[in-house]
Amino acid sequence: MAIGSTPKRMPAKVTGFLAARNRSGLLRARNSLPRILRMTLGAIGAFWIAESIWGHTQPIFAATSALISLGFGASTTVRKTAEVALGCTLGVALGDTLMHWFGQGIWQAALVMSLSLVVARYLDSGTIFSTQLGMQSALVVLLPISVDGPFARSIDALTGSLLALLVIVFWPTDPRRTPVAALSELFKELSEAILECSWAIRDDDRRSAFHALIKARGTQKHLDQLPGAFSVSKEIATISPAGRRHRHELNRLSERFNHYDWTARNLRVFARRLASVLSNGALTPQGAQALAPLLREVSEAANSLSHSVREQTVAGQRKYEKAAVLQLENAAAQLDPQALGVEGLQGEGLVLLLRPMIVDLLEAAGRNHDEAIEALPKLS
Repeated sequence: MAIGSTPKRMPAKVTGFLAARNRSGLLRARNSLPRILRMTLGAIGAFWIAESIWGHTQPIFAATSALISLGFGASTTVRKTAEVALGCTLGVALGDTLMHWFGQGIWQAALVMSLSLVVARYLDSGTIFSTQLGMQSALVVLLPISVDGPFARSIDALTGSLLALLVIVFWPTDPRRTPVAALSELFKELSEAILECSWAIRDDDRRSAFHALIKARGTQKHLDQLPGAFSVSKEIATISPAGRRHRHELNRLSERFNHYDWTARNLRVFARRLASVLSNGALTPQGAQALAPLLREVSEAANSLSHSVREQTVAGQRKYEKAAVLQLENAAAQLDPQALGVEGLQGEGLVLLLRPMIVDLLEAAGRNHDEAIEALPKLS
């Protein structure tokens, strides 16, 4: 670089990319702190127990077994932790046993790994279990023989695995976190899609209706995540003393899953039909003037449900659910094409499509089916 010249600035795209990576990295690290602390406690605690209580020299398998069992999996459940822990423990035990028979060496390591993987596939179809069993058994044969005896490393692995299970039981992650996050985002996106439908009617803009349809289709990722998230969370809430207070809430929310799913499906049908109605100019000005604010109210109700599931207290949840029910019942009472001033087959069909969606939203907010149906006006 010439003297006095100024250094070239980094391109805006590169700096933007680096800034985004830095933000996402910091957020990921911050969100992982509880799990990092659990992994540290499990690994160092298992090492200390094996060294100080069992008297083993450099019990590295105790630490690695606990660390692997408590790893950064998407959903660390008792079953998955037990699967990994069992794989680690059996792998070390099998490696110790086969090494006792065949000795150490490259061909012995190959034989041990092959036999371990055969045993793993026989015992369980899980990939995690098979991988851990084969890897741990091979390491036992390849590493120097322990000075504490042939099966000391098996005891170390068992120590780490059991401590990992105890950590999962007595120091679990918040069982509500994953399903509540997915459910809150689901209601938020449903609210935004319904609001876009309102704007489409207000502005007589079919493109906004198509945008609402795309957003409504985007809710599927949250719906796909919910069954597994509820299953994992209810398992943690069942076995963990700290999580048991959330069992009733998780059961209540998971029992309403079909209504979440049906609401999203009905909204997609409605948005698709709305785009067609607006393209054909089949909605009267009077009907548009009545439907647009009605949909805004439904959007606000869905947003209230999003706030409800994020609330930590039962009182807070009930408060937002009650607000959503009042908004939905007010909207439901208006769903008569004649009362709204909607005319024509296409316009009336549009109003009729809203009725099942409102019913499902009411049931998602806690109303039973009969109560939700009663909120609708009788049609002549």
